[in-house]
Amino acid sequence: MTTATLSITGQVTIPAAVRAALGLHAGDRIDFIELEKGQFAIVAATKSVSDLEGLLKKPVKPVSIEGMNKAIATTGAGAA
Repeated sequence: MTTATLSITGQVTIPAAVRAALGLHAGDRIDFIELEKGQFAIVAATKSVSDLEGLLKKPVKPVSIEGMNKAIATTGAGAA
């Protein structure tokens, strides 16, 4: 089991073995996900741009700039 100590300012240094296992580097973001009361999982929240490939599907038919502007105007008008 790997252990870390909480500083007086609420900071924790993530042990090197945990950082390596999660692929974390300086400046990366992490998420704390509650599993059950009193237990959390630490998950790397940083993804590279290449990880986003295939996330969105291409539209069945192309949408013009005018079509996009119309959709934005319509949605924006309904939000007011």
